[in-house]
Amino acid sequence: MTDGDTGARDDAGPDRSALLLRGGLAVVLLAAVGATGGWLLAGEDDPPAPPTAAAESLPSTGTPGTARPTPGRSAPQAPRTTAPSRPAGLTVPPVVGEEFTDARDELREKRLGWRLVFGRGTGTTVERTSPEVGSEVQPGRTVTLYVSGPAPAATVPDVVGDDCDDAADELVDEGFYPHYRTGKTGKVSRQDPAGDGAGRWNDQVSIWCGDAPEDGDSPSPTP
Repeated sequence: MTDGDTGARDDAGPDRSALLLRGGLAVVLLAAVGATGGWLLAGEDDPPAPPTAAAESLPSTGTPGTARPTPGRSAPQAPRTTAPSRPAGLTVPPVVGEEFTDARDELREKRLGWRLVFGRGTGTTVERTSPEVGSEVQPGRTVTLYVSGPAPAATVPDVVGDDCDDAADELVDEGFYPHYRTGKTGKVSRQDPAGDGAGRWNDQVSIWCGDAPEDGDSPSPTP
């Protein structure tokens, strides 16, 4: 009886071992298949490197004329400029206290006109101006110089035979005002007062330019 039981256990041993071995192999195989499938699934989720590189290089293949400007680096627009009504820095020079002849020359250098108004005091200096010293002015503006004393004596220049324009310039330089009697072109044929005569600053000298005046147009003597 004892021998029969022992033989039955011996026959079941090999079958159990084979079953355990096959189960272990199945577990190992399933684990390997699961790991492989998981790696494949994980690999499909990762973005491939080549498309990324291609996407980054796309802007460099564009046509230079179609490239968008970099924000914040647009070329600055030139500011609008409005032409000033008068040149900057042109003002009545500080001539108060100067000799009126020096003040006149200074105005001429600045392309400004002048007018002399003599007073009843003494001296030949400028007391004030109009416009005032420092006022902004345009070229050609006449500035009045108020002189402290009366008009000084001056000798009338001889301008007969000179071109009319040159004669007028010479009279002005010597302190006289030309008065055109027959136009402003041609040669000076006559003047009144005569050349080398006595006069004063701001006196008027009549000149005849062009053809010589007829006898009936002789100038009346200056009082």
